[in-house]
Amino acid sequence: MIPPIAKLLRFASITICLIVIASFAIFALGQTKTASKHQAEEVSNGPSVTTTSGSSAHEDGVHKAIDEVSQQLTSPFEGIVSGSSSEWLIRGVDLVLALAIYGFGLGYLARVLRVRV
Repeated sequence: MIPPIAKLLRFASITICLIVIASFAIFALGQTKTASKHQAEEVSNGPSVTTTSGSSAHEDGVHKAIDEVSQQLTSPFEGIVSGSSSEWLIRGVDLVLALAIYGFGLGYLARVLRVRV
């Protein structure tokens, strides 16, 4: 029989990993979409500065909620790449560390508790 604490840790591990991955995916899709639009506008109209959003208010609310939760989960890792101005590097390191600590770490702890009890 699996102890309840091991089940809770495993569920928390999976949930946290899914949130952090979703946040990174939203960021990556947003960056590539914005870059693609910007490049197309520069090719057709010359250099310009436009920032338009094509998503609905519901999507923005969901994205914002996922990003806020992910930010709270990855806040312990903030100082590791704080000197970098690359948002890709910061988000990538946060993703890798969150998957290592929350995914592997909590998953490993859940397995240890399951074996020991």
